[in-house]
Amino acid sequence: MDFLLEPLRHSFMVRALMVSALVGGVCGLLSCYMTLKGWALMGDAVSHAVLPGVVVAYALGLPFSLGAFVFGVGSAAVIGFVKQKSRVKEDTVIGLVFTGFFALGLVLMSKTRSNIDLTHILFGNVLGITSADIFQTSLISLLVLLLLLIFRSDLMLFCFDPTHARSIGINTGILHYMLLGLLSLAAVAGLQTVGIILVVAMLVTPGATAYLLTDRFDQMTLLALSSSVLSSSMGIFISYWTDSSTAGCIVLVQTTQFLLSFLFAPRHGLLRHRRAINPLSNQDKSEAG
Repeated sequence: MDFLLEPLRHSFMVRALMVSALVGGVCGLLSCYMTLKGWALMGDAVSHAVLPGVVVAYALGLPFSLGAFVFGVGSAAVIGFVKQKSRVKEDTVIGLVFTGFFALGLVLMSKTRSNIDLTHILFGNVLGITSADIFQTSLISLLVLLLLLIFRSDLMLFCFDPTHARSIGINTGILHYMLLGLLSLAAVAGLQTVGIILVVAMLVTPGATAYLLTDRFDQMTLLALSSSVLSSSMGIFISYWTDSSTAGCIVLVQTTQFLLSFLFAPRHGLLRHRRAINPLSNQDKSEAG
C-alpha cells in the first residue's frame, strides 16, 4: 500500500492525476464521434495544425486556446477549400496541410524568444502544470463537455447518417465546424498532458477500443470515457514508478487497452472470429469425409 500511495503524497502528482483524468475524459468522449465519423486523419491534422496558433498566441500575449482554435478551424477550412478546388484526394490534402502548418509552428517556435520551454507544447508537461494552466485546461474541458452533452443527439446522427440529418432539417454545416472547433479545443486541453504530437492518440484510441467492445453508442461513450480516464491515471503512476515519459506512458497504456480489445473483445475480437471459423472448418472437413 505504501508503494501504491507514495505518489499521492506529492502535490504535483495529485494535480497531474486530476488534470489528466479530466482531459482524458473529454478526449475519450470526443473520440467516439471521431471514430464514427472516420476522422482519425482529420484529428491528426487539427492537433498538429494548432501548433503555430499556440506560438502566435504566446508571442502576442493571448490565451493559447484562442490561437489554437483559430488555426485548428482554419486548417480544416483550408483542407475543404483545396479539396473542392483541386483533383487531389482528401487524405493527401490533409497530409499536406497538417505537415505545412506543423512545420510553420516549428519555425515560429525557433524564432520566438521565450522564458518558458515551448517544447512542452510538443511533448506535454503535466507534472509541472501551473495553477493558471489548470484553470485554462479545466475551463476548456468543461466547455467541450457541455457542448457535447447539449448537441449529443444531433452530433450522433450527424456522424452516423449526415444525409438523414440534413433531410430532417439539421444544419450539418454548423455541426461540422462545431465538431472541428471542439477538436481544436480538445487538442489545446491535451497540450499539458501528452503534447501536440501524441494528443491524436487520446482523440482516437479510446473510441476505437470501445468500438470493438460494443455496438451501442451509449455503452461506447461510457467505455471510451472509462478507458481514457483509467489509462491517463495509470500512465501517471507508471511514469512515476519508472521515471519515464508521462505522455509516452499514457499513450502506451491506451495502446495496450486497444490491443487487448482487439484480441479478446467478446463479439469483434480476433480470437472470437477464429473460434467462429474453426467449427465451420471442422464441419466442412467432416462433410467432405
